Amino acid sequence: MKYYIIAGERSGDLHGSNLIKALKQYAPDCTIRCWGGDMMKEAGGDLVVHYRDTAFMGFLEVIKNIRTIRRFMTFCKKDIESWQPDAVILIDYPGFNLRIAKFTKSLGIKTCYYISPKIWAWNTGRAKKIKKNVDKMFCILPFEKAFYQKFDFEVEYVGNPLIDSMASYPYDQHLITRHSAKDRFRVGILPGSRVQEVTNMLDTMATLFPKYPDAQFFIARVDNLDEAYYSKYLNYPNVTILTNKAYDILKFVDAAIVTSGTAALETALFKVPQVVCYKTSAISYNIAKLVIKVKYISLVNLIMDSEVVKELIQGDFTTGNLQHFIDSVRENSEQIVKMRAQYEVLAARVGDHSASDQTAKLIVADTQKH
Repeated sequence: MKYYIIAGERSGDLHGSNLIKALKQYAPDCTIRCWGGDMMKEAGGDLVVHYRDTAFMGFLEVIKNIRTIRRFMTFCKKDIESWQPDAVILIDYPGFNLRIAKFTKSLGIKTCYYISPKIWAWNTGRAKKIKKNVDKMFCILPFEKAFYQKFDFEVEYVGNPLIDSMASYPYDQHLITRHSAKDRFRVGILPGSRVQEVTNMLDTMATLFPKYPDAQFFIARVDNLDEAYYSKYLNYPNVTILTNKAYDILKFVDAAIVTSGTAALETALFKVPQVVCYKTSAISYNIAKLVIKVKYISLVNLIMDSEVVKELIQGDFTTGNLQHFIDSVRENSEQIVKMRAQYEVLAARVGDHSASDQTAKLIVADTQKH
């Protein structure tokens, strides 16, 4: 069997790598060609394009890079057509992957989608296009099954791949204690994995460092971004920068300041009190306000359909509001006690089965039938 997998960002690389491992368990002789990153390559995929060359976010940023995106799109279509896979597996990354789905469907290639685009947030009409162009949809959020049923499209809820990642991660039990005393208040800083996120978020997050000299802050750096984006914060004696160690950080900190995205759900599953933040360019934000149809931006609140974690968006993302959160955690306020209790409910809704294993099993069984 031949599988062509397309992931366009860091989280997709992680989930794609676990999917590749599972595919090779159920189809040991399969060959896999992929767009993704180092993790997918290490898992056994033949890496064609790295996500660091294709990860553009925000309306303005996409428009500025439209020529580059079109060039990659043309190359991708030619590569798929010449390689002729038994199935194409698309992982999130909707701006690119939904166009590829239309193309592969036209060629008669089985088209699977693992990790649904967040079309429930805006432009829900895309569900009709997905139904038309996608043969199998594997969803990772509990509410997505009911969403697609509104469009008479039966999808599979396979669990959340973060459960796989958290279970298989090689935790360093002493990493955090090497950098801080046991009784020191520890705060995780998760500014995101894209250039635009880190440059928009980290400076404001860093305003906390001098205000809490008795706390230890751990910045989660990602290795796809240059050290220069982080190094200036080493001037603070209570700051430690750890590369590709977000899970170690979340396992041992008392609180977390998190850029909205997958990290918010990860933080909740680690049962760490958090505040979710987001800031983008004024143009992108104003466009988003016009088109986004959901009440919340964090996955935690969306799954729970209530404000479990505080969201600091655009103008609300201030030093004062961040301080209020840190103080409330240190005081173990009623808000934090309630957040911890809601985390337990959230974990039950997400479930504990292996999304990668379930998805691979269904894909292999389906492609072997044809």
